[in-house]
Amino acid sequence: MRRAMADAEVGDDVWGEDPTAIALQEHCAAIFGKEAGLFVPSGTMGNEASLKALTRPGDVVIAEATCHLVMYESGAPGVVSGVLIRTIEAPDGRLDAERVGELIGAANEHTVRPALVWIENTHNYRGGRIVPLDDVREVARLAHGAGVRVFMDGARIFNAAVAAGVSVADYAAEVDALSFCFSKGLGAPIGSMVVGDADYIAEV
Repeated sequence: MRRAMADAEVGDDVWGEDPTAIALQEHCAAIFGKEAGLFVPSGTMGNEASLKALTRPGDVVIAEATCHLVMYESGAPGVVSGVLIRTIEAPDGRLDAERVGELIGAANEHTVRPALVWIENTHNYRGGRIVPLDDVREVARLAHGAGVRVFMDGARIFNAAVAAGVSVADYAAEVDALSFCFSKGLGAPIGSMVVGDADYIAEV
């Protein structure tokens, strides 16, 4: 590893000129079947940058009550993105599609219509529970049918995919964008990646 680091071709990543970073981002995007990827220092940064890119101040985000976004990101959704999070309790970490639909459908002239549904997979606080692909698909299709975007905090998505017997691209196909951590099942010391379409990555 040290030799590879010492011999790596490098460039100024601020200007998008680091060939190693570019190759990593393109490789990850291809694995997930997305247009582009962006390397970031941490999972929290990937989540918060994605949240900012996918919402506008005042938007409502639907998320599980104990997901990482709610529990462990220091109130950043309100401070950084200016969003309100409507939570759903899910002891097994799986958002109930019917409840998601109710929250989307309940919007009226006095409230803000949800703009984003947030899924965590695997779900850390709920004991590393895997959210099955069928559950993700059901929630995502309901949300997309109502014009609502879907994001997956996939910090441990490789673990989920292996355990579920599907590919990470299968999961990624159901959501607009996704983040994952190199420091989880992949064993790297630091770093995360966000993947999605090129416009989203450019905004992140």
